[in-house]
Amino acid sequence: MSRGQAYIHRLNDGRNVWLDGDRIHVTNHSAFQGTLQTIEGLFNLVDEPESRDTVAYWDENISGYVHRAFQVPNCREDLEHRAGAFRLWSERTYGVMSRLSDYARSRLTGWYATREAMANHDTYYADKISKYYEEAKRHDLFLTIVQRDPQMNRSLPIGEDEDAMLRIVRKNEEGVVIRGAKMIATAAPYADDILIYPVQRIPGDKPELAHMMIVPLNSTGLHVLCRESFAATDKQSSHPLSHQYDEMDAVLFFEDVLVPWERVLLHQNPEAVWQIRCNEASASLAYHQSVIRLYSKLEFVTAITSSIAQEIGVDSFLNVQEQLGEMISQMQTIEGLIIAAEAKAKPDVYGNWLPEFKYIETARNLGNRYYPRSIEILKTIAAGGLIQIPSGMPGTNKPLEHMIHQYLGGVTISAQEKTRLFQLAWELTGSPLGARHDLYERFYAGDPLRNRANQYIQYDKQHLVNRVKPWLKA
Repeated sequence: MSRGQAYIHRLNDGRNVWLDGDRIHVTNHSAFQGTLQTIEGLFNLVDEPESRDTVAYWDENISGYVHRAFQVPNCREDLEHRAGAFRLWSERTYGVMSRLSDYARSRLTGWYATREAMANHDTYYADKISKYYEEAKRHDLFLTIVQRDPQMNRSLPIGEDEDAMLRIVRKNEEGVVIRGAKMIATAAPYADDILIYPVQRIPGDKPELAHMMIVPLNSTGLHVLCRESFAATDKQSSHPLSHQYDEMDAVLFFEDVLVPWERVLLHQNPEAVWQIRCNEASASLAYHQSVIRLYSKLEFVTAITSSIAQEIGVDSFLNVQEQLGEMISQMQTIEGLIIAAEAKAKPDVYGNWLPEFKYIETARNLGNRYYPRSIEILKTIAAGGLIQIPSGMPGTNKPLEHMIHQYLGGVTISAQEKTRLFQLAWELTGSPLGARHDLYERFYAGDPLRNRANQYIQYDKQHLVNRVKPWLKA
């Protein structure tokens, strides 16, 4: 059985996944077929000789190949190898799939690599996360992370509304029982496990809200409520991105879910949970993957936009060239920041080689502006052509076939090829999938205003002040 097949097989575990009012089986529901086929193919790259060394490394502890997201980088070469694995997965999915487990696996790897830092907070943490890290590697687990709480009444102080945040309601010898909900659990319906911890700082007087735990998707009392599927299987040929790359988002309902003690990494410890949230190794390794994926996505949008400009004969217009140049500048800026982050990598106090976070942070803060702008340019250049994409592919309407080929072709491509090109553009600009991606890129990293403000707050501003001081003297 291949790695991909083993992953698909694991999903038949009795999990409670709900879509359109029905409890479904993820592995045989049409809404998930294309997505799971894509993930299966990516997992199988570890088994294929031509791609194995790019996406995997040999792990002595398990005597087998492991995806490089699990690799603790002990030198610059290790970091470069990790980047190569992220790049291959991103290129295979055109940057359209953001939660393919390499992000969550990188988070886990960073926490594991710095586990000694938590000794003062919880003496059991290091052992628990070490055991789970080895388990996740050995079984090639698909992991995802969920942090955000349901949008109920955010004007209230943290913890005042008992229903607004996931909390521990009781404990016993087996573990802790949690109740509540979490939102925007991307990829949760087809993940093995969910890593859960709060995104905000928990007040010291609300310890029942400060937890970090790992919850299997088939846990009793856990319900996964999916959003509407964008994978229109009846229109697979005209919506190829939606069919293959629709990452399902979900709300998670925890109806008194028991989490065993070995999966409770931290509990009732606000300061420890905040340190996990701010862990440099975890953030640097995971967001390194995020910005590599962002580059692939911007490249894909630029490729589609450039192709449309050529095929409708506007690529010689100065205003169009200026906009395409802007898109290329965006791509190259993100690429340059990735190169800088890797070139400036250095070991932390534990010997882990980490990409320079300030460049990764800058790329993320630019990305939530760059992606919407790239989509805006695509809409501007494609213009009315996005509205009048013919229904059905050329060849399905015989009476009009000669006129379709006469009037709907491009400068160098056939009517069929041009229709497919514009269908790709529509998926990113006007389809439900496209609308979701616009929102995702704007907000997946949190409040963009706060993130940019934090970049200023954390910057060493004294250096800037010193540059000005000589000019202030009489």
